[in-house]
Amino acid sequence: MIRCATPRHGNAPAMTNQSPESQQGAAQPVSPHVGPAPRKASGDVAGGVALMIIFTMIAPGIDILAKLATQSLPSGEVASARFIVQFAVLAPIVIRRRGFTGLTAISLALHGLRGLLIGIATVCFITALSKMPVADAIAIFFIEPMILTLLGGVFLGENVGWRRYLASLVGFLGAMIVVRPSFQELGFIALLPVGTAFCFAFYLLLTRHLAPREDPFSMQTFAGLFGAFFVLLALWVGEGSGSPVFDPVWPDMRGWMLMIGVGVTATVSHLFLVYAFRKAPASVLAPLQYLEIVAATIFGFLVFGDFPDALKWLGIAIIVCSGLFIFWRERLAATRQGVE
Repeated sequence: MIRCATPRHGNAPAMTNQSPESQQGAAQPVSPHVGPAPRKASGDVAGGVALMIIFTMIAPGIDILAKLATQSLPSGEVASARFIVQFAVLAPIVIRRRGFTGLTAISLALHGLRGLLIGIATVCFITALSKMPVADAIAIFFIEPMILTLLGGVFLGENVGWRRYLASLVGFLGAMIVVRPSFQELGFIALLPVGTAFCFAFYLLLTRHLAPREDPFSMQTFAGLFGAFFVLLALWVGEGSGSPVFDPVWPDMRGWMLMIGVGVTATVSHLFLVYAFRKAPASVLAPLQYLEIVAATIFGFLVFGDFPDALKWLGIAIIVCSGLFIFWRERLAATRQGVE
């Protein structure tokens, strides 16, 4: 269940001759559940903010349902249901929009690589949810914008600046504060949200490469198609292995309902996200996604009785403050034509 990135890391092409306006408007959501949302702000900022808040209230439901499903089903099977539902919902829309036209072998291969990355990220995240509190996993994942900031500087030659590098380092330290108690109890499973964040950051780099010439709905459809393909392939290979991740079992009625619920909730929440970014600028909406941590904490407490202790709240606060600082510096850099 995966989401997206920072005000600078959007569907804009990674080119140094972009205008400040195009850089500022290039944004993606920052959350572990949905892919890039097309954005063409209409000026209805209040409407966009309202839709984003609704999204942050709905999106943790994906994780709650996934965590419940993994009580009786392997995490890979739950992830496959997420992608299958996504593809089934979006494919008719894309066919109607003729979004599959103009494909080349290279772009199809890149879509396949995106599907592999999002498949790995989703399986890692759902596996983490099966053992960790929902709020902890989401909070750790929110280092993803910081990872993408670093990758943009290293691989794309983007002008990041020492302040954002430092904020990224501080955010990582915050994540380790959240991870530490879980690592002592769960071992390397506690690091899976970090792996999710890294895979998703590379997924977004590919998204940025493809987005200028690809239909956003077709991109999400391909993500569902190839994500489902690779996860189902892993389930086929893992059948009978006894793996808690990739050995499939036949779901009972509760399992079917939970898996369908994961896919439907993810699809519905993504629609709210899409229309939020169409109505309001990403620089306004992206920081609001940290409300998702609050919603996840509430739902996690109500359903599972999980609540972060004081040390974890400190780590969460560090992650949120670091992310908000990066958002602010990127917006400032855009208004200064990329000069920090």
